[in-house]
Amino acid sequence: MEPLASKIRPKTLEEFVGQEHLAGEGKPLNIAIKQKHLFSFILWGPPGTGKTTLAKIYAKSLNALLFELSAVSAGKADIKRIVAEDSGEQPKVLFLDEIHRFNKAQQDFLLPSVENGVITLIGATTENPSFEIIPPLLSRCRVFVLNELTEKEILEIIKRTKFKLDKKAKDWLVAMANGDARQAITMLENTSRFYDKITVETLKNTLQSKFLRYDKQGEEHYNTISAFIKSMRASQPDAALYYLARMIDSGEDPKFIARRMVIFASEDIGMAQPTALVVANEVFRAVETIGLPECGINLAHGVVYLSKAKKDKNSYFAFMAAMKDVKKYGNLPIPLVLRNAPTKLMKELNYGKGYEKYTKEDLLPDKLRNKKYLK
Repeated sequence: MEPLASKIRPKTLEEFVGQEHLAGEGKPLNIAIKQKHLFSFILWGPPGTGKTTLAKIYAKSLNALLFELSAVSAGKADIKRIVAEDSGEQPKVLFLDEIHRFNKAQQDFLLPSVENGVITLIGATTENPSFEIIPPLLSRCRVFVLNELTEKEILEIIKRTKFKLDKKAKDWLVAMANGDARQAITMLENTSRFYDKITVETLKNTLQSKFLRYDKQGEEHYNTISAFIKSMRASQPDAALYYLARMIDSGEDPKFIARRMVIFASEDIGMAQPTALVVANEVFRAVETIGLPECGINLAHGVVYLSKAKKDKNSYFAFMAAMKDVKKYGNLPIPLVLRNAPTKLMKELNYGKGYEKYTKEDLLPDKLRNKKYLK
């Protein structure tokens, strides 16, 4: 049976909800679709935000022969089959979901077909393409960043399902979906199968059903990674190891876990134990090199180290405070003493005049003089 999310998927830009910065009038994908521009691109964003839908609308606008693959199960043989397919005058568009799951060798194999235009690639990923896509392939693709859907946009999508539910149930569902339209639609579809009426109570009961216990793109995914991070933050290695084991057993991408550990090493441990970042980075490299199941041992090693390390968030808080001032004041004039002076005119304007390497003079812009970010 076709899932409801697929049945109500928008067929045109006019039906599409969200991502106004990309799909709105005069925006990049809107222009590309309406003017039928043929080019490869990567859609990077959270689950359930319209990546697959935009890919399908784009391919339809080109009257292209669309091939859909998931990088989880696809391989070189699938790419060979698509390259060999006779499409006549139609361009071939390959939509590769979870492209971050294609390893380096698979991406290398795909590259020539993208480079010579035999295949127009649309990759979809929830992970940063800078880390997951090889540079030669990434350089041949534009990257479009999708945002979580707003509550208003989720509500609009819920209306399209035609299910009847009261305001309390809608509000609960929107909060649970956390910007993920597919999560909201799937919850409604499953609840309608289990119960005659959709209420907050029946929605909660459905969420607790064994059929939805660990969806890597759903709430349990975020709950588990949250518990994992908070256990390390509380210096409880036993709890952190338990949540690590749960994620690995559920099929979580080990690089996703390792990447969060690298972030944790700087955000939560910081200057209290600077070697934590070195260890976390080496764990990430080990995960990339070794893969499952053996890299679970590397992850466990790193988890215990990070859990037992002293914690200090001062550098993180200092950066956030500095970022707040940047947002508040914009690009404040940089003091003349700090400016580069490569030309005669700049020197005449006193750029760099009086600069000393080891000065104790405050080097912040005038408006922020004597401001202390690092406590």
